[in-house]
Amino acid sequence: MPDRPYTLLSCGMSLDGYLDTAAADRLVLSNAADLDRVDGVRAGSDAILVGAATVRNDNPRLLIRGAGRRDARIAHGMEPDPIKVTVTNSCQLDPTANFFVMGQAPKLVYCPSEAVVRARGRLGSVATVIDAGESVDMCRVSVDLYERGVRRLMVEGGGRVLTQFLTAGLADELQLVVAPFFVGDSAARRLVGDGDFPWNPEHRARLAEARPIGDVVLLRYALSDRFRTG
Repeated sequence: MPDRPYTLLSCGMSLDGYLDTAAADRLVLSNAADLDRVDGVRAGSDAILVGAATVRNDNPRLLIRGAGRRDARIAHGMEPDPIKVTVTNSCQLDPTANFFVMGQAPKLVYCPSEAVVRARGRLGSVATVIDAGESVDMCRVSVDLYERGVRRLMVEGGGRVLTQFLTAGLADELQLVVAPFFVGDSAARRLVGDGDFPWNPEHRARLAEARPIGDVVLLRYALSDRFRTG
């Protein structure tokens, strides 16, 4: 396919493979030390992508927390925070959500062709709305981001977005944190949904690193020949 950003998927799950519970309150899967690690990964990225459900349910800010990391980005001629990116089919997003109002970096919203006019009317004052095709095509999104100067893309979920990137073969690296507990609720959101994944019993992903961070474990998988060890 045409040039696309180096794409790193970053996510956490319970021991039984869930991203969250079915309850309204957000499930905390990580710990302070790992959250600081994730902040460092964010600081090394040109853009962070999350799905619209994550924007609605978690209301993330997607900002760099460490002042030193922000200063380092500025010193290199970058924005203090990475570009924020989301993808949506329904365009049911609140323009006052943290995603849109926190930070000065550009905000990009990719949506289906038929929803562009509606999305621009709702979000055009707080974000750039981009036509992603008849249905949101992650290959098209990736190529467009590359053309906008994004060379390193961090994808933070949720499960539907992770599934789309993985099944399309668009991921170069997976950073998966496993929390030391079970959710045990089939109504909760799983790490990924059904799909035809390139990695299967006949084509196993390569484990590049396994590292305990307090009470969680970081697993880094190399998913393409472009995998970077640093």
